[in-house]
Amino acid sequence: MRQVSDEGAHQLIHQALLYDGDHECLSATTDFCLDGLAAGDKVLVVVAEAKIALLREKLAEPASEVEFVAAREWYRAPGRTLAALDRHIAAHKSNHGRVRIIGEPVWDSRTQLEECEWIRCESVTNAAFASRPAWFVCLYDRRTLPEHILTGAGRTHPHLLTGSGGRDSDSYVDPALFACPGDEFPLPPAPANTTVIAFGADLGLMRQRLVAHIAALGLPGERAQDILLAVNEVATNSVEHGAGHGLVTLWTSGTTLVCDIVDSGRMTVPLPGFLPPALTAGHGHGLWIARQLCELVQVRADPDGTQIRLHLAMT
Repeated sequence: MRQVSDEGAHQLIHQALLYDGDHECLSATTDFCLDGLAAGDKVLVVVAEAKIALLREKLAEPASEVEFVAAREWYRAPGRTLAALDRHIAAHKSNHGRVRIIGEPVWDSRTQLEECEWIRCESVTNAAFASRPAWFVCLYDRRTLPEHILTGAGRTHPHLLTGSGGRDSDSYVDPALFACPGDEFPLPPAPANTTVIAFGADLGLMRQRLVAHIAALGLPGERAQDILLAVNEVATNSVEHGAGHGLVTLWTSGTTLVCDIVDSGRMTVPLPGFLPPALTAGHGHGLWIARQLCELVQVRADPDGTQIRLHLAMT
């Protein structure tokens, strides 16, 4: 693992460990944990449960000083994961030490859309925590992961680690310039069978129709409230910061409710809704809140307007 000089101790380090075997991964992560504990750093490990068991055994007694979280519990939705990281770093940072985090994102059973948004989440990490005293090491298994995921690791991590050492990533892309394949194209059109709700300055009528639509789907109460709040927050942004009016289009895809909010205003904010809004800001919370409530959020903006697509699990 690359060591950090004292003068850089309060700035982000974001590395990808590209490993070829279990022994290599276990050795590197054990050293990272022990070095952190020796330096007085807080250490969090977010990996599969099988790796947690191996790392606990390898660390022995010092394992009691490390916090472990199962990866499937942590990597459920990109917006929620970024918020959890923000809370964890804020809770454990100190004047002298770092917050060290080992994470292994969950890639199996992801759709192409989900893969894209999780790769984007890795990119956003560099902007969201740029000035925070955090050191991330993200694990990528070169034996099992497809090439586009490994390529994404190089594009989203400034530093790469392998069995032969560490180096700066030649393919790293600044988060403000990062794009997933397909970002330049419009989102797929909505299917024919949809519900369309127009809204203007008074959002009350939209909320009434939305409540009726949600009730017809028979959603659980808490999930119904999440959907209502997410759509209302994005529509409020359209009214206050966009064109002042727009359309909500809803449909279901399997067990997911998909919702488009479209207006003719153009969103120009970089990384919309990914970065925690300043506590003193009078606005800008809407899309951040939507990302906490939704499994996925897609954004498209061009001179003709802005389209925000929310994906919400109905169970």
